[in-house]
Amino acid sequence: MKWNLAKVLITGAGGFIGSQLVEKLAGMGAGVVAFVRYNSRNDIGLLELLPERLQGKVKIIMGDLRDSNAVGEAIAGVDYIFHLGALIAIPYSYVHPQEVIDTNVSGTLNVLNSAKYYRVKKIIHTSTSEVYGTAQYVPIDEKHPLQGQSPYSASKIAADKIAESFYRSFGLPIATIRPFNTYGPRQSARAVIPTIITQVLTGKTVILGNLDSTRDFTYVDDTVNGFIKVAESRFSTGEIINIGSGAEISIREITEKISKIAGKEVKIKIDNKRLRPEKSEVQRLLADNTKAKNILKWEPEVTLDEGLKRTVAWIKKNISKYKPAIYQI
Repeated sequence: MKWNLAKVLITGAGGFIGSQLVEKLAGMGAGVVAFVRYNSRNDIGLLELLPERLQGKVKIIMGDLRDSNAVGEAIAGVDYIFHLGALIAIPYSYVHPQEVIDTNVSGTLNVLNSAKYYRVKKIIHTSTSEVYGTAQYVPIDEKHPLQGQSPYSASKIAADKIAESFYRSFGLPIATIRPFNTYGPRQSARAVIPTIITQVLTGKTVILGNLDSTRDFTYVDDTVNGFIKVAESRFSTGEIINIGSGAEISIREITEKISKIAGKEVKIKIDNKRLRPEKSEVQRLLADNTKAKNILKWEPEVTLDEGLKRTVAWIKKNISKYKPAIYQI
């Protein structure tokens, strides 16, 4: 596939994964339209970190996924859509479920309706491993039951099913990518790994919630490569594909790893405010990535140890961007 001949729209382009997907595709020569949620500060999020050589090559559109006109105007004329835009914080979804559902469900519907109207070549819809809830069996393949254990995960289940319905009802060329826990440089302290790293680097105590839950962590470069391979594969249309490392580690164990990498000894303290409601806790996530290997020829390339080293180094250099003393939801 010749990306230098393609025009792509990326929603959620100012976010952690979105900004790095923008950088990757723009670097490959694609004409990139970056859709960023409007704010009065003209804050384009992490797109501010784009290399200077790419800054003039990316068209930035400020808007809101809930505005069908804004979404339609952004989609007009593009060949491919990478739909990453969403409100993703699980604790925030407990506090403001309406906003999360409106953005993630209605926003996705707006993207799909406009994609259908403008007859785009392919839509890569972003799911999340959170739709599985805590594992009923491991490793988790794409046939695992879906469980809405938080308003966020419920909103993503709904969005996934709407995307599926547009493929089945209208023949819209959709592929759904389902990343497990992505981590790496640029990630906010909303996520657990930056939360741990910032506290390790700036203090002697790390305050966390559930230490025994396990996650399948995938380095952001591998996740971005997964997005691109899903877009390029003619076999991915109509499919849901897990992108995960195929290994799990507990929050306690990853805290110990980060402490060793940073060369610091810390104490771990549990804060009940950081615990999910009992029936909402996702205790275990472990990806079966067989489908990605078979269909996409995708495999994770960055080991957890190497990825953590890179992430610690980046956060250490950019620690002023974080507020370690605040629990960020």
